[in-house]
Amino acid sequence: MARIVRFHEHGGPEVLRIENINLPGPARGEVQIRVKALGLNRAEALMRSGMYIETPALPSGLGLEAAGIVAAVGADVAGFTPGDAVSVVPPLSMARWPAYGEVATFPVELVVKHPPSLDFEVAAAVWMQYLTAYGALIDIAKLRPDDIVVITAASSSVGLAAIQIANRVGATPVAVTRTLTKKKFLLASGAAHVIASAQEDLEARLKAIAGPCGVRVVLDPIGGPIVAPLTAAMGCGGILVEFGGLSTEPTPFPLFTVLKKSLTLRGYLVHEIIGDAVRLQAAKAFILEGLAQGSLRPVIARTFAFDEIVEAHRFLESNEQYGKIVVTV
Repeated sequence: MARIVRFHEHGGPEVLRIENINLPGPARGEVQIRVKALGLNRAEALMRSGMYIETPALPSGLGLEAAGIVAAVGADVAGFTPGDAVSVVPPLSMARWPAYGEVATFPVELVVKHPPSLDFEVAAAVWMQYLTAYGALIDIAKLRPDDIVVITAASSSVGLAAIQIANRVGATPVAVTRTLTKKKFLLASGAAHVIASAQEDLEARLKAIAGPCGVRVVLDPIGGPIVAPLTAAMGCGGILVEFGGLSTEPTPFPLFTVLKKSLTLRGYLVHEIIGDAVRLQAAKAFILEGLAQGSLRPVIARTFAFDEIVEAHRFLESNEQYGKIVVTV
């Protein structure tokens, strides 16, 4: 028996329950982990509330990121033995392979021996944010040392990961946040410039920073009206990678701006990287090297105990965090 978080109906954080479940051992090609820490993601709040791209049968588990110790391995698993310290690349289905629990099982190809310098809390906060930012900036946009890259929702875990990746390749990260409250934090986190979109003229500031060449790369999880000033400040041949839809307002398509500048507006899901073995291997190598060198380091906003999973989800939806929320088990 193991304690597992499940929900029997869609709703707010209060629908989450910790239940004692009798779990089977790992199947062929799977690794079972005794979980020490979990990384929380907005995708989990969306699935819990019934608004995610995956609609599970109820009751359902959830969770995409975990770190812990290998408890058992299934048949045909090589390279892992009980006792190994590991972390987990987010699976394509969190209903099929949920992470929230004292014990969790994952396909072997998603299990990673993380650098020994990382403790479990930090290791649980690695893969979603860095894979998302890597896929958008490196795999898709081919970020270059001379690029100016605009990162909206910059104080989120993905935003902070994107700032670190931009600095690692020598690009200039411009952090966009709603108010100046987070300016000092973002500058200390590696942003070259910080713009408060609710207090400053976003288009004018971006044009002043980028100069006549304009911005080549934009990473945005928001959508909505912000797309207009972002694209207005982009240069010819620029690319805007959209990986979320946080705005509740309609997203206008800036047709004439796109035509005039030959812009690319690209929708992106991290599943593109996770589901492609070759691209995932390249991403793992980039991220593990950055972690080992110290150029990539997850920022932990706050840590909760496993019994506080409801409170952790409330904090997740508060938009108050700077970085990643972690739950210890």
